[in-house]
This record gives sequence, C-alpha cells and structure tokens, in this order.
Amino acid sequence: METVVLQDLTIGYTSKGNEKVVAKGLNATLNAGELTCLLGRNGIGKSTLLRTLAAFQPPLRGSILLATSPLTALTDKELSRTIGLVLTERPDVQNMTVRFLVGMGRSPYTGFWGTLSATDEAIVDEAIRMVGIESLENRQVQTLSDGERQKVMIAKALAQQTPIIYLDEPTAFLDFPSKVEMMQLLRRLARDGQKTIFLSTHDVELSLQLADRIWLMEPDMLHVGIPHELADSGVLSKFIEQGGITFDTQSLTIRVQ
Repeated sequence: METVVLQDLTIGYTSKGNEKVVAKGLNATLNAGELTCLLGRNGIGKSTLLRTLAAFQPPLRGSILLATSPLTALTDKELSRTIGLVLTERPDVQNMTVRFLVGMGRSPYTGFWGTLSATDEAIVDEAIRMVGIESLENRQVQTLSDGERQKVMIAKALAQQTPIIYLDEPTAFLDFPSKVEMMQLLRRLARDGQKTIFLSTHDVELSLQLADRIWLMEPDMLHVGIPHELADSGVLSKFIEQGGITFDTQSLTIRVQ
C-alpha cells in the first residue's frame, strides 16, 4: 500500500531559463484503497499534475512523498514497480498483438530479454480478464478503436502490478455503459487491492457518483474532499453551474435547462 502526499507543490515547466508555473501551493493526500478523481477546466493543469506525480517531469518546488520517502529518491526500476501510468496518447506500435502489448506491463520484472514466465503469463491473463478484452487479445493493436485501445492500455497497467495507478482521461473514448463499467472496475481495484488509483476526467457526474474522493483544481487552489463535502461547501456548484446548467447538491446530479 502506498500513500502519496503533496507538500506545498508547485508544478510547471522550465524552458531556456524561463519558468512557467501551472499551479502552486498544492497540498493533498492520495490514500490507498480509494479511487480519487481529478476535475478541472481545460488547461488548468490536470495532465501536468499527473505527469509530475508520475515523475515524468520534476516539480518546480515542494515535494511528493510516497509514504515517507521522496519520489525523487526512487530509481527508474523502483518507479516502474511502484507507479503505473495510462495516458490518452495513441501508442505508436505496429504489428503487435494486444496480448503482447499487455505483456509489456511485466517488463519491470522480466529482465533484459523480457521473456515471460508462466507466472507472468497468468498475470497477463488476469489483467485481460479484469478489463474484459479476452476477445481482443489476438488482434493487432493498430486495428483497435480508440475505446478498445484505452482498455488495452489499462490492462497493461494492471499487468504491471503497481500499488499506484495514474490515468489521464481513461474514459475519454468510451461509450457511456463502458465509462460506467471502467469506473466501477477502477473503484473495485482500489478497494479490493488496496491500490492508490488517481485519474483525471471530464466525466463530472460519473466521478461524483463513483469516486471516493474528489480533487478539484482551480487557479491557485486545490479543493479536496468526498463528493458530498464539496457539494455542501458550494465548490462544486460554482464549478458546474453556468449557461443553463444546474447542480443538485443532494443527489449529485447535473441538469441542463
């Protein structure tokens, strides 16, 4: 189990000596056993935050702790066994089967040649089963739809067997029943496997119904709480209600007038 702690974190970029701050003063905790959803308007910095938490880019200031250890203290191998990351970018692969791609999730454990043992193959089988893509495993990755490909990338992250999984818009290309199914799967994985699962999403209402905790990014402010806490505080209404859109704080539902 891993707890992720943000301490006065500032995220952004440095280019040619110039610093671009995307968000600052972020203080929050991701808990094992919880599904946490990150909400915020386009351009607010959700993807930048995910990449920083996954050590794809360094923080400008502040710290990220895994339990009590700084994220920066982990080696690449330790990171690959601790954090799984699913991005929205299309994987640039050709002539590769779905099963082979999911099996690449085992690479932190297989050594230089990447040969899968019987145990590795069983873990791949289980990841494919959990996401419900058994019928796709012999398909070529480049023949998949966007939604099918997203499920495959989630299966690859599950095969990696990390205690922490970050996902950037994992439901973006799925139809509504598949969105619900995926969110239920991620919540179940968090609770049953005591994993720390954190995802960014624009599916606000679905997140409020299924997430254990919500992070809402606003300029220079990160609101953290269970959905009903943020609803009762008025934070969610301020974020959601505009242009004929209303928010029911009791049922956590959104209506369009």
